[in-house]
Amino acid sequence: MTACTDSGGDTSAPPTGEPSVTSAPTVGPSTSDPLVTVPASSTSPDEPADPDTLAAVEAALAAAPAGCDPLDTRQCLLPFPSDATTSTDPIAATGRRIAFPADAMPANADGVPIDPTAWNRNDGFSPNTTVLTYVADLDPDASMLPSWTDLGASLDADATVVMVDIGTGERIPLWAEPDVRAADPAERLLVIHPAISLSPATTYAVGLQHLVDHTGATIDAAATFRVYRDRLTTELAPVERRRGDMERAFAALTIGGVERSDLQLAWTFTTISTENLHDTVLHMRGDTLRGLGTASPEFAITSVTENPRDGLARLVEGTFSVPNWLAGEGGPGAVLDDPDGVGGPEPPRLNGVVQAPFACTVATEVLAGDAPARAVVYGHGLLGSHLEVTAGNIVDMSNEHNALYCATKWAGFSDDDVGTAVTALQDLSNFPALVDGMLQGFMHQLVLGRLMLADNGLVSEPEFQRTDGSALFDNSTIVYDGNSQGGIMGLALIGLSTDIRRATLGVVGMNYSVLLPRSVDFEAYEQILIPSYPSALDRAIGIAAVQMLWDRGDGAGYVRHIVDDPLPGTPPNDVLMHVAFGDWQVSELTAMIAARTMGIGIHRPVTADDRSREVEPGWGIDSIDGGDTSGLVIFDSGSDPIPIEQTAPRTSRDPHEDPRADPDVRRQKAAFLFDGELVDVCGAAPCTADVS
Repeated sequence: MTACTDSGGDTSAPPTGEPSVTSAPTVGPSTSDPLVTVPASSTSPDEPADPDTLAAVEAALAAAPAGCDPLDTRQCLLPFPSDATTSTDPIAATGRRIAFPADAMPANADGVPIDPTAWNRNDGFSPNTTVLTYVADLDPDASMLPSWTDLGASLDADATVVMVDIGTGERIPLWAEPDVRAADPAERLLVIHPAISLSPATTYAVGLQHLVDHTGATIDAAATFRVYRDRLTTELAPVERRRGDMERAFAALTIGGVERSDLQLAWTFTTISTENLHDTVLHMRGDTLRGLGTASPEFAITSVTENPRDGLARLVEGTFSVPNWLAGEGGPGAVLDDPDGVGGPEPPRLNGVVQAPFACTVATEVLAGDAPARAVVYGHGLLGSHLEVTAGNIVDMSNEHNALYCATKWAGFSDDDVGTAVTALQDLSNFPALVDGMLQGFMHQLVLGRLMLADNGLVSEPEFQRTDGSALFDNSTIVYDGNSQGGIMGLALIGLSTDIRRATLGVVGMNYSVLLPRSVDFEAYEQILIPSYPSALDRAIGIAAVQMLWDRGDGAGYVRHIVDDPLPGTPPNDVLMHVAFGDWQVSELTAMIAARTMGIGIHRPVTADDRSREVEPGWGIDSIDGGDTSGLVIFDSGSDPIPIEQTAPRTSRDPHEDPRADPDVRRQKAAFLFDGELVDVCGAAPCTADVS
């Protein structure tokens, strides 16, 4: 069976992609310049492939089922992502459509391959993708793989792993590492992480050069790649159809400073368009909020608890109605109510309403005071609940800074959804249900905001009024505060909300495919994934692939539209990101990816001189200055630095909850949320947090 048939893309006239919709950060990609053009003469092979090379190419084609990429025959989707696993689609904004072959997807222990239907609705790959390929007997140390500790070196001419925007030849900062979680070297992939979120609808070329094996010898390029690199003719249609794309890759890599003759492997991939990524959720938002106008949703207060804990005068709980976009009764595990099936031309449809829970806390000082409190929407942590709003740090924040917090569950990613997550880990075909639930969860958060803003909403109830009838809180505006998952999901919410203008995001990151291997939180869930997908190689591919869907519900999919270039009908926002140095749960690396992409500044000094593993702490991120209205601040409470390799921290102690528990951190949050000021609470020194 031959590989890479017509699903390999139209290489004679490749899609050019849309103009970039976001101003790129200094180190980031740009699509504003003309595409790299390749002279016709350079695409012509110079000589026929010798018989041995031809035989090796034919063997690679035979080993790769139709629709796979024969450049890396270790598994169909390798190298990942690759334009070889797309088809042409003139209707799509990118001109492409994902075309994962159903019969060649990774299979679970029951022999069930991942159903690619949901993936194949995408018109490109995730802009937050992890890039994977297999390099046999790679010596990562001798090959001098670029490290996150020195991202600037990844842009050097002799960097062994390179990524370029194929339209401009601009280099993308990145780091590369072996998958140390794979015990078997035969399953240990080379893992490449872009250090920014990539531009939408843009084609990138990846190039490997100067890699060596454990004997110190330069690793030979595979025959299929050599016929492109060395311009050898094959007369094999699947190979020749791709030659134009490969030549464009070589041209872009050359502009990026890489010699064609030094390459051991190169390929291209194209990122998803903004339209394809966000049209569904924007449709849902539009109809959800249009139905409300300025009025409150229907709601009911179901319980009021007086003095439930020190500092908290009142806990008010209830339910409110949210338009339901999920099938059936809209419970956990339901998918969007799609009249055409996944990928059909019609958007999901409304399916009645569901009841969402809410909890609001009235702090002791708020109830005793005279001035209306400031209204805050709170986002809870990993697979948690709305009752996290009663946590000590939230109560302290409310008492210290006259704030009233309300929260609902992150539908799709709350304690109700643990079973859905387990089902998805047992068979990744079920992952779309998790993401669809998260999209419904955004609607819950948006409607909660309207419940707090509307004059006939919560503010009209006696539980939120003083004895003289005055309101306990100011319902003219709302802000957002979230921690951990609430910070990660908060990135997405504020990129989508039409009501929120400022958000503080505690111990925040983005891009779950990067976060999971570096988080202790993943350990328990990985014990479900490992027996379901015994191959470490398949697990790595699976985690990378689900990011293509997760972008719709992960902050990483919205990060380019928060501070600048907002989504249609959405205002720009200011964000304050707080990070715990050495965090065991949410890696600081991913928060810095977000900051680079948004173009916001970082507090300097980032850390004390002897603390960071980075050659230049906060590389590629400007320093916060007096005029900045958004920023990233890293708080150090003395925990060990994170490991260099792709694994979770396990030494000293977890500082994850330290920043939110520190009064100075809360003072900075309050000044930002309520006064729009980004104040320095660290005295121009490295920021520290008390141990909680």
